[in-house]
Amino acid sequence: MTARPRTGLWSIGPSVYLPSLLFGIGQGAIAPVIPLSARDLGGSVATAGLVVALLGVGKIVGDLPAGMLAIRLGERRAMLFALAVVLAALTACLLAPSVLVLAAAVVLIGISSSVFGLARHAYVTEAIPFELRGRALSTLGGMQRIGLFAGPFLGAAAMSRLGLDGAYWVHVVVAVAAAVVLLVVPEPPVTGRTAPEAGRPDSTARIIRRHLPVLRTLGVGALLVGAARASRQVAIPLWGEHLGLDPATVSLLFGVSGAMEMLIFYPAGYAMDRLGRRWIVVPSMLLLGLSLVLLPLTGGVGTYTALALLMGFGNGLGSGIIMTIGSDASPDVGRATFLGAWRLFADVGNGVGPVLVSVVTAVATLGAAIATAGAVAFVAAALMARWVPRNGAAS
Repeated sequence: MTARPRTGLWSIGPSVYLPSLLFGIGQGAIAPVIPLSARDLGGSVATAGLVVALLGVGKIVGDLPAGMLAIRLGERRAMLFALAVVLAALTACLLAPSVLVLAAAVVLIGISSSVFGLARHAYVTEAIPFELRGRALSTLGGMQRIGLFAGPFLGAAAMSRLGLDGAYWVHVVVAVAAAVVLLVVPEPPVTGRTAPEAGRPDSTARIIRRHLPVLRTLGVGALLVGAARASRQVAIPLWGEHLGLDPATVSLLFGVSGAMEMLIFYPAGYAMDRLGRRWIVVPSMLLLGLSLVLLPLTGGVGTYTALALLMGFGNGLGSGIIMTIGSDASPDVGRATFLGAWRLFADVGNGVGPVLVSVVTAVATLGAAIATAGAVAFVAAALMARWVPRNGAAS
């Protein structure tokens, strides 16, 4: 790592963290409403589930193009482009005459989410010095978590007056607010940013081939981390239902688990910077795996609550860790394109996790499926212990 003057951590708060928080609120507001909208338009339960899955498909589709877009437009313009796309998609959701139109809009929302997230990730990687990177990216992840936590409550308040459309209007309002912040608040300059290459930038395929050794090792680890984390999102509610708990109780305990994540994101980032990435990602996955393996052994609300909190602690401990490891591994030239490929691995894992739980449940039992997800977390811990460099930076 070459020493070069960069932006301080808190100076990027208004221009980086505030738009990310607003975008997260919007995403959280519409997340529980998308399947309900599909059902309202006449879709079956299976169709509603497919429409929800298309949000993740959109993120996967958008990851690689997002990198090239950030290079060609710059991070701020790429974010404004993403907000324009999401506003168009939300308009389509509000006016959708059929499930097919809703599904297409959901894909666009997923794509815009990839572009928005990649642009912020790339900027923070460039702007913040290496010794503060863990704190910066864990805070970025924390803003997203806070937004996703608060969004459903704001959506519910709006829906009490406007019906299902209220949640989409919340996202519209916060997306417009995020665009205003980006247009009005100046972004601190990155004084040490590497000058762009002369001529056309390297193609995505060329950059992926050049950094394939990192992607096929650390990238696979990131994929498994994403799968384990996403499995938690279905394991907690499904096992709560299995125990006979009412939906309100399950939802409350899921929210408490999410609150635990929000409480520790900054300490986790501080530890990342002081101790190294390996000393965060490995314990995070071990705790998550342990809680998943033990969850099927619970028979009452007390132990179920304790393990839900342990899951929240383990997942929160790793807040921003995948972004940070990706930033450490990213090259100075073609950084955004590399990060797009890196995020693709994590997003594929996020999509695979719930599918894994569903498949194993279909052929075995729910308990076996949740325990399998825990085993995935243990494998992720082993791979990260093997491949994350001791000094925190990948070459």
